[in-house]
Amino acid sequence: MSRSTMMLVLPLILIVGAIGGAVFATGESGDLASQVKALTERVASLEKQLESVKANLPPSQEQEQAAALELRNISGLMQQGKTEEAKAKMATFMTTHGRTQTARQAASLQEEMAVVGKNSPTDWHISKWFQGEQNIKLDGSGTTLVVFWETWCPHCAREVPKLDKLYTDNKSKGLQVLGVTRVTKTATDQGVADFIQTQKVSYPMAKEDGQLATYFNVAGIPAAAVVKNGKIVWRGHPANLTDQMLAGWL
Repeated sequence: MSRSTMMLVLPLILIVGAIGGAVFATGESGDLASQVKALTERVASLEKQLESVKANLPPSQEQEQAAALELRNISGLMQQGKTEEAKAKMATFMTTHGRTQTARQAASLQEEMAVVGKNSPTDWHISKWFQGEQNIKLDGSGTTLVVFWETWCPHCAREVPKLDKLYTDNKSKGLQVLGVTRVTKTATDQGVADFIQTQKVSYPMAKEDGQLATYFNVAGIPAAAVVKNGKIVWRGHPANLTDQMLAGWL
């Protein structure tokens, strides 16, 4: 018998024992009313213990699968730009599936969703420009894709150059792209400059002091956000950007 099953069965055994003990005691004292009351209270107490045991059991495989499916649905809504609907479903998800392993994955998505709807930063906390300062306006107007990255991040090394084609294909339509790095860990200013040149990245690149990443709820990189007409309209992984999403913003 599994441990979880034993945890459920044990309170039932205790209930049966309580009933047997109460009946035996009733035979000795004859005070049936008081014994019934004591038994009722004991059963109620054991029922509460049983509910507590159930609440602390690990989620079943079926519950994890249901949570994973629901999280995919929520992610799909975000991809379609249905942010408010996604936020509402996420709130329900956390209530229903909050104890699952999947909920831990959902927490990062929830952080991203929380940023959507915020105003564009009034201060972008740029401490240094590597290139393109004269080619971008950070006044909140138009559509700007912001990408957070570092040279030591292998996923960034893959995604950051890919965005150059997106930039060149759409800048005539009004798309701005800004790459921002904090130059952390093993990164250096010279290393960033070398990466830009080697990978032939043409869109503006800047260094920020970490406050911008905090404003956009960036916990892992690469990360991206889209600002349109003074509002943050999307947050996520740059690889999740689609042509359809861009067309909608442009």
